[in-house]
Formats: sequence, structure tokens, C-alpha cells
Amino acid sequence: MTQGPASALADAVAPEVPPFVQQLEDKLGYLTPDARLRVRQAYFVGAAAHGPQTRKSGEPYITHPVAVAGLLADMRLDAEALAAAILHDTIEDTALTRADLERDFGADVADLVEGVTKLDKIQFQSRQEAQAESFRKMMLAMSRDLRVILIKLADRLHNMRTLDAMSDESRRRIARETLEIYAPIAQRLGMNRVKAELQDLGFRALHPLRHRILTERLGQNYRAKREAMERLEAALGERLRQMGIAARLVNRIKSPYSVYRKMRDEHKSFDEVLDVLGVRVIVADVMHCYMALGVVHALYKPLEGRFKDFIAIPKANGYQSLHTVLFGPHGAPIEVQIRTEEMDVLAERGIAAHWAYKTDAQPANAAQVRAREWLTNLLSQQSAESSSLEFVENVRVDLFPDDVYVFTPAGDIMALPRNATALDFAYAVHTSVGGHAVAARVDGRLAPLRSRLQSGQRVEIITAPSAQPSPDWLSFVVSSKARTAIRQHLKRMQHEDAIDLGHRMLDRALAAQSSSLDSVPTDVLDAYLAEHRLRRLEDLLSDIALGNRMPQQVAQALTRRVGDAAPAAAGADGEKILISGAERGVLSFGVCCHPIPGDPIMGYLSSGKGVVVHRTNCPNVPEFRKTPERLVPVDWDRHVEGEYRVQLRAVVDNRPGVLATVAAAIAEAEANIENVEYQDRDVTTAALMFTIEVRDRRHLAGVLRRIRRAEVVHTAQRHPG
Repeated sequence: MTQGPASALADAVAPEVPPFVQQLEDKLGYLTPDARLRVRQAYFVGAAAHGPQTRKSGEPYITHPVAVAGLLADMRLDAEALAAAILHDTIEDTALTRADLERDFGADVADLVEGVTKLDKIQFQSRQEAQAESFRKMMLAMSRDLRVILIKLADRLHNMRTLDAMSDESRRRIARETLEIYAPIAQRLGMNRVKAELQDLGFRALHPLRHRILTERLGQNYRAKREAMERLEAALGERLRQMGIAARLVNRIKSPYSVYRKMRDEHKSFDEVLDVLGVRVIVADVMHCYMALGVVHALYKPLEGRFKDFIAIPKANGYQSLHTVLFGPHGAPIEVQIRTEEMDVLAERGIAAHWAYKTDAQPANAAQVRAREWLTNLLSQQSAESSSLEFVENVRVDLFPDDVYVFTPAGDIMALPRNATALDFAYAVHTSVGGHAVAARVDGRLAPLRSRLQSGQRVEIITAPSAQPSPDWLSFVVSSKARTAIRQHLKRMQHEDAIDLGHRMLDRALAAQSSSLDSVPTDVLDAYLAEHRLRRLEDLLSDIALGNRMPQQVAQALTRRVGDAAPAAAGADGEKILISGAERGVLSFGVCCHPIPGDPIMGYLSSGKGVVVHRTNCPNVPEFRKTPERLVPVDWDRHVEGEYRVQLRAVVDNRPGVLATVAAAIAEAEANIENVEYQDRDVTTAALMFTIEVRDRRHLAGVLRRIRRAEVVHTAQRHPG
């Protein structure tokens, strides 16, 4: 490695190091002598670069990056990661540049430092687009090199340990950020030890009183049940020895934050949180895990429904263990976890486990493999997401998993997020399966795509070549993969519909100027597109359909360039745009008047929404006429497809069973009820407002006839009339 000025500086400094650096070096026995020398060199360069800088606590600033490196050394990370940790603030806070670091420590260390520097600029408290874009960049930095996020997590952990020097406002902001972002990322990467400490420190900083009370209650609870725990451990240890199972037993107690979250999310009291105390049984191999489970259940009765096999079905982050809750001595519920030594290391360290020994010949551990799969999936999604806020929303779903495990028809296990539906499963199998799904078979029974799945179910998807995603699907899918694929399809369809509708609108506007799109010379059209920074004609047509450009103004501009006759007045007569029902992506229907096929209608061009269709007797029409350039002549096509919302107001007897009677009448008329609510009610009558879907005015008339025939109905009419 070529020596530069920074290396010369390091050599000029005496080799003695302060005690806090010696503590770091004492942890580096797993590295080669050359690697340990590189870490020491990083300290000398970092110390010289930071010079007299101090932390808010008054300590020399260099103590912080060295402490971060110490946390990574506890995880046994490689020398490049440790050197980058020591130097992680130098690019932003000192005169050192990336070129200096690359010259003295190589491209890997320089890349890591630069990656962490970019993460340090992210502020998560805002949900605006800029912060969302920064979050997207953080996830992409992780996907390129997982060590970037390991350094950042260690940096955050040390900052949380030294948070007392910060102001109250900063302390709360950093604590909330830690609980909402960094702890979930640590959990998703399988780093439970880091996650637990981040959660505890964040909870203590954000809610100090709640943390103190729960800590005291947990201590009291442990002391009260200590005898039961000791008896259980002794009995369990003895029985395992009798069965020839070598095991190591470890006491465990839930953290204040996990208890608090369970009480909050499940609306339970402290005494109702059953598995507060627990024992971890660590054995040699998987076979002995199941043998130990048999011993445990033979000694104490298990609680029904509280057994989970995360060995056969690992969690999304690679975690493996057997979990069971027992009626312990004196009836105290105690959770027992059973795992191998390897599983225990992976559960505590996740992707950081065995990092120093990872080579091409020795593949990554399960947590690393699953983390890379997750990040690869994020990469494929982010290329399809046009909005960073949508990307963040999808990532948040993945960061807070409460997995459901179901089986494919072939018997493979598939992990899905909490509340996943059959449609989420379809997209998890393959995007094309989800896109053509029409129904599902759950445990052999036919089920709709919106059916919520439960662990252990066997799911099969029924597809049809003609089926395609519907906007309604977004209302019930929960997985980020499904949401991304559906949105991508709808945006593509919306763009195609927008081009078609925009073409019709521009043609009509040009016809009013005694011209047509075909008669506009190519060079004139290209000049207009270039002037308005539009890449192609399709972008212009889409803009017109979405209301971002007025078709009359575009037509006038194009005809002026051609030198045609003077433009006609805006809104001049021309051919009406016919609505077939296929334009739903770029054309909407006013909720103020609910137009349906057969109604006299008009269109209003609303910026960003496109054409909004209203009935001509809509109460808002006088307001629309104040901007005639936005009025769009529209009419229904001869054949209109789809169903359309309409509101009905029915005055009925105020007695039990009336709602069911009216709803049955609507169903008999083959209309779907979307919503119903009581408007007025007195002693004898009640007014009900129904939102239903009908095909056209004829269908609506049939629905009203059915309703009026019911004896309990006084009047029924469309609203507004």
C-alpha cells in the first residue's frame, strides 16, 4: 500500500496509544497482525484529523469513533470495517478527503466511510419527499455493502449510550428515530442483541417514567418468581442429563420495552403478559432441540396455542428456535426457548455473526443470505417506484413483520407479513401469478383473493389469462411486493388511457381551430415539445388528459406556429368526447352528484386529476362555468361498461330488521351496496342513505322499484335528485 501524507503522519507519531485505544486492541486477537496494524494506523490518522474536536460531553471526539470500532470488534468484524468505523466522520468533519482515505487504506475503506457519511446526513423526523429520498438511498447503500449499516448501527448504539449530554428536544428526536428506524432495521438483520439495547435506551430516553416503573415491576416479578425459576431450571437440567442431552441453561427476562409494547399493542395489563420470565435451553444440534422439547413438555404442561417452531419455519431474518410456554412451578407461566449454539449466535448477532471468517469457500450465514434477499427485493421494487414516499411506505411494512407462514401446493413454506391475503401470496409466488389471479383455494376450499391467511394453511391460486389488477386490490394487500406490482400496472394502464383521452381532447380542440393533429408539421410539433421540455408527443397527450395543460391553449399554440387562421374562442363547438367506461385511470366521476350512464353530463378539467364528469344539474356547475376554458364536452358512448356509484335516500319504518329488508331488495336487483348510514331517526321513521353501484339509469330505476315495493319503505329516491 502506497504511503501518503496521512500514513507519514501516522508513522511520525509514537506507537503508544491511550487506554481507550488499548481496550479496542485487546479485542482484536481474532485478526492477523497486519490487520491489527491497519486498525492502529486508522486511529492515528483519525486522531490527527479530528485534532482538538470534542463531543458535547467534553471528551475528545476521537473517543467516539474508537468506541464504535470497539462495538464492531465485539461482533468480530473485519479490519476494513473497523478502520472505516474509526474514520467514519473524517470526510464530513475534517480536512481529509475520500482520495486521502483511498490512498492510505484502499477503496473498500473509502467506500465504507463515504457510505456512512451519506447516512449521517439523513434526518428521519420529517416525512417529506427529501427525507424519503434519503431513506431510499440508505437502503440502497445497505444493499451494496452490509458493513455500511453495521457501522451505522454501532454508531447509533454508542450515541444512545451517551445521550445524556444532549438537549431534551434532541434526546427525544434521536430516541424516536432509534425506535422507529434503527432498532427495526437491526431486528430485520437478525441482530437481536443490538436491537434490544437500542430499544431499551430509546424507550428510557423517550418515556423515562414508564421505563423506570416497568423496570421496577420486572425486578419485583423476577424476585417473586425466582424460586419457581430455580426449581424449573434444576428439574429441567436434571431430566436432560438423565436423557443424555448436554445442555446449557440461561435465565432470560423480557426487556421493559418489549413488555410495554405488548401491553400497548394487545391492550393487556402487566400481569397478563404471560412470558415475562423465561429459560433458554442451548443444545448441540437440531435433533437434540426436539428431544429437549419432549423433556420439557413431559415435565410441565404447555399452554395450548403457545408453541412455535421457528426451526422448521425460520423467521424472515433467519432466526431459528423452538418456543413454548409452560405452566411452571406454582402455576407461573414461563417461556422456554430451545436452540443450538449456532442458532444462538445467529439470534444474537444476525448478519454480523462469523463475519471475520466469511470467505468465498465458506458461504454467508442464514441471516446474511436472508438480508441480501430482502435488500435485493428492495432494489427491484425501488426501480419500479416513482415516489420515494411509496418506497418508504413499503419498506416500513417489511421492517415491522409479524410473519404468517403458509404452504404452497408443492409443500414449500412461504413467509408473508401480518394480515397477508391470498393475493399477497399470489404475488409472493410470482408477479405474473398475482397479476392474473381471480380466486384462491385455501385448504382445498374456494376463497376470494381478499381472504386473510393464517399460519399453516395450504394456498393455491386460480388464474385466468384475461384477468388483470384492479385499483380495489390496493385496499387489501399488505405486502410491499404486491403493492409495488399493482401500482406499477395501474400506472402503466393509466398512462395508456391518458394518452388516448388526451389525443381525443387535443383533436377536438384542434378541430375548433379548423385544424387537426395530423396536419401539424413534424418540425412544429417537435419545436413545441422541446420548448416545454417534453420528451415525446405521448407525454404531451398525457399531460392534457391529467389536466396539467389546457387542450385549447395547446391547439392555439400549434396553429399559430403553422400560421392558420385566427384561433376560435375557447370552448367552441366540436365533437364531444364519448365515455365508454374504459377511461377510469384518467377520468373520474364527481362525488357531489354521482353521474351514471344515461345522465346528461359535462366534463371539467381539474389539474392533476384529469377530466371530472358531473351531471349537468350538479349544484357546482355554475362555479365551473366561471372558467370556461376548463369545460370539456363529454357524453356517454353507445356501449358503456362497468358499474357506477350512486346514492339513494330511503325513509323507512323505525323498527328492527328494516335495514336487512331494504338491503335484500337492493341485492335482488343485482346492485352492490358500498356503504349505508342513518341520517335522521325519530320515534316512527328513519332516513337511510345508501351508496350503491349500478350499470346505468335503467338499472337504477329497477333498484328503486324493488325498494319501494317493501312494506317498511315510505319513500325512496336518488340523492341528489
